[in-house]
Amino acid sequence: MEIKHAGTQNSGKGPEDWFSGTVRIDPLFAAPDPARTAGNAVTFEPGARTAWHTHPLGQTLIVTAGSGWVQREGGPIELIRPGDVVWFAPHEKHWHGATATTAMTHIAIQERLDGKFVDWMEKVADAAYSAGPKG
Repeated sequence: MEIKHAGTQNSGKGPEDWFSGTVRIDPLFAAPDPARTAGNAVTFEPGARTAWHTHPLGQTLIVTAGSGWVQREGGPIELIRPGDVVWFAPHEKHWHGATATTAMTHIAIQERLDGKFVDWMEKVADAAYSAGPKG
């Protein structure tokens, strides 16, 4: 058994190569081998978002505060709120982040495959992001 007490793991700034805007990452857990799961609480300030990316074994997001937007390649931008759970299938290209006016925090859970949790791609264009959800 291992207990990670709140406040004992350092927060980090979301790297500029992977995020647009101000993002804070708070590590929650990284299960030791042979387990593959890791989780982080990620807080996006208004307008902040991930770059496009995929996960080799998929990703689950659990929204805990604020409101945000998610989009998978070829799909519409969709609104997410506290209590919503989002599943991205393995290798599904997507992005997620805050709305243009409201911060958002989610717990992100993913598994590593061959040492890799994520494949980062290009940033979401400002024009595409600012379009927001339709309807």
